[in-house]
Amino acid sequence: MKKIQICGPGCANCEKAIKIAGQVVAESGIEATVEKVTDFQEMAMLGVLSTPGVVVDGQVKCTGRVPDKSELLKWLAG
Repeated sequence: MKKIQICGPGCANCEKAIKIAGQVVAESGIEATVEKVTDFQEMAMLGVLSTPGVVVDGQVKCTGRVPDKSELLKWLAG
């Protein structure tokens, strides 16, 4: 099972990233969990220094922007 972590304090873009991740998981049928990370120390340990950040299976995929569905699907399929 894949693990998606959305890092951010809860701003509008962070919430948007969480929503997109949930939609991709639901629509693709890929088994994955979506976890919200709001602790800045934990974000730093993951390697996310600007938010929102998306981490898939421990690898930082993007920071400072909201990914679109196709990007997230590609990261999950890879």
